[in-house]
Amino acid sequence: MRANAAVLLLTTACIALAVPGRSTAETAAGPRLPGAAHAPNSVTAPTASVVAPPAVLPSWPVPASGQLHRKLAETRTGPSPKQVAFTPDGTELWVPLLGAVGVDVYRMPTLERIARIPLGTKGGVEVIFNRSGTRAYVSQMHTATVYEIDRAAKRVLRILPTKGTWTKVLELSPDELTLYAANWVSNDISVIDLATATVKAKIPTVRTPRGLVVMPSGTELYVAGFEDGNVVRIDLATGTQTELIKTGGAMRHLTLDESANLLYADDMGRDNVLAFDLAKGTKRVLSLTDSHPNTIALNPSKRFLYVSNRGQNGGDGYYLPGPDWGSVLVIDTATGVIVDALIGGNQTTGLDVSPDGRYLAFTDFLDGRLQLYEIPPDPVLATSTGLRATTYKAELLKVKKTKKK
Repeated sequence: MRANAAVLLLTTACIALAVPGRSTAETAAGPRLPGAAHAPNSVTAPTASVVAPPAVLPSWPVPASGQLHRKLAETRTGPSPKQVAFTPDGTELWVPLLGAVGVDVYRMPTLERIARIPLGTKGGVEVIFNRSGTRAYVSQMHTATVYEIDRAAKRVLRILPTKGTWTKVLELSPDELTLYAANWVSNDISVIDLATATVKAKIPTVRTPRGLVVMPSGTELYVAGFEDGNVVRIDLATGTQTELIKTGGAMRHLTLDESANLLYADDMGRDNVLAFDLAKGTKRVLSLTDSHPNTIALNPSKRFLYVSNRGQNGGDGYYLPGPDWGSVLVIDTATGVIVDALIGGNQTTGLDVSPDGRYLAFTDFLDGRLQLYEIPPDPVLATSTGLRATTYKAELLKVKKTKKK
């Protein structure tokens, strides 16, 4: 154990690990949308199952499995939950449904569904909120539009055309007057003036742009390129673009530790997470991941990075279950060590950490499922031996059934 491990009160009480239900998607092979019929309906419980956490946590017992994150609830969603996001006040979870016609809203921490907000006749991809939490913005790739939603009333206020093709990731400028939208097929970024609801510019950029991060200064935008595995910096004043890296993999998501000036990116093609020191101009592989890393999120202290991993593609393509389960890895950003691991379901994709750092939520795309976990305090994770990280891989591969003769 690490030197400070003695400060933890550990117990050997065994808490059984929940094996994911055998119960939808994006790949390096290119953009192909699964039909709702491909979403298995094998999670039996139609309502949320909840275990209330204790009000006070004097210690954090570690079960025999070594998994530190505690499962609190799970529930069925509509088909193909592409992403999940906590509202800024942490009281709700929003889940865009790629295989349905809108976005589901769940109450925390019971995961009771309190609304389904229709987005015309198509589904949603990504959702972001303004800082006050009064507005939500949901991208819809089929129509290349963004839906601006009154968060309290759960009502669409405006539909904002992006003038791109297959709009996915969204990012607000620091002053929240401009919305940036990554257009997967037209290979550009739409710059939308929210006061006038007009596209004031389109910035040609990397092939299949996805992840976006705008710097706190509002002068630079970072873009992840899925097709070529590159990350570029765009000077928003001049339009000049500088390539930070090109791996030939498939960069998917970006997140920023603004206090340390560190940018993180996951490479779905090479199964790793990269860290860029923007002040020093250096880059390194922070950690290897499981197959097909998807979404990444930092906890509030920026000490730990969460990574959802979709798992291997199925034999007939990524839109069908593959040979292993998805997973969520917890990486110590100071050391690159995986300190905890969770087994997900079929194609663990969407992921978010609550603003207060208490909760982790993730979605299983092919299962139509949302899961909620309680996050240990930072000192518990920081002094973890990473026991679960050394054993979980044995459980990723699904059991193969033998044919009866």
